[in-house]
Amino acid sequence: MPKPEIHTMEELSAAIGVSRPTLSRYFQDPAKVSRSSVERIRRGLEKVDYTPNFFATRMNRKTTGMIGVIIPYLNDLFFTRLLESIERAAMKAGYTVITQCSHSDPEIEKRAAETFLSMSVDGAIVAPLGNHSDMRVYERLNARLPFVLMDSRPKPLTDVDFVGTDHVQSTGVITEYLCRVGSPPIFLAMPRVNFNALERENAYVAKMELLGFEPVVIGAEVVRQEWHFEAHGLAVLNDQFSKGRLLESSILCANDRVAIGALRAAAQHGLEPGALRRGGLRIAGHDDYPLCPYTTPALTTVAQNVAAIGQAAVDRLLEKCSAEKQSGNHAITLMDGVLKIRESA
Repeated sequence: MPKPEIHTMEELSAAIGVSRPTLSRYFQDPAKVSRSSVERIRRGLEKVDYTPNFFATRMNRKTTGMIGVIIPYLNDLFFTRLLESIERAAMKAGYTVITQCSHSDPEIEKRAAETFLSMSVDGAIVAPLGNHSDMRVYERLNARLPFVLMDSRPKPLTDVDFVGTDHVQSTGVITEYLCRVGSPPIFLAMPRVNFNALERENAYVAKMELLGFEPVVIGAEVVRQEWHFEAHGLAVLNDQFSKGRLLESSILCANDRVAIGALRAAAQHGLEPGALRRGGLRIAGHDDYPLCPYTTPALTTVAQNVAAIGQAAVDRLLEKCSAEKQSGNHAITLMDGVLKIRESA
């Protein structure tokens, strides 16, 4: 027989013979209710079809048990992995993650931040849009609730906690590797759509100069306004290869998605990048995008520790949530990248 449907706490109270205040305390925290009442409520819930209202059970708590997270793109597997690591860390700590995507639009990002404030989330973690971010959004979140930035750090914000990759170390590692196994690399940049793009470019220039080589940067200018990653890498190297340039060069791409476009350009021109293939062309990236082992050839890159970044962002946020008073100390946590040597370089 189907269980009777129960829609309100009042109906549930009458159905299982427990007062509404007792039910409310039970759904907030069973430890606040006597053992006999807990058992009676559990037996009663087994006999009815009832789902407690998520928000109603949190109305009278000091904490909502919710963390707001904003990411810039839904179609990027890097952010999918980062969000997964955040959700796992939050769930382990007993928190629910509410995710919003800014879709590369600062107005959408602003609305997402206001939504979190209206929901009284316990704290927020944000991966910024980039050079068109509205800094006032981050400043408002930082002033109103525990707040952590992750992945890329806007330089104007010096009083916000941040968790991400040490791009000086990670870019330096792969630049040094390419110099060791072949010709000094050329840097295939991308339009400065995020803060990491310029940070990696600067790190490449610094490492090349330290090693005594002349840095060469291409692709920093916009080809088409909507082309930031794969299409950008494809267009820039198609242009170079069609002019007979860079055919036997080492090319370090600003990220793996740009590198995937670069590999496509090489294939279209009959080129075979990789240490074990004919010719001197080598192509490498940065991030260890999930598709890197499955490109042809498999892409050499430097991996960001996505799991550690997500865990550290949640840990820092919950540390701030539990503090009785927010201190003026702001933690900057940077993770090392790890070189992933594959066929392409």
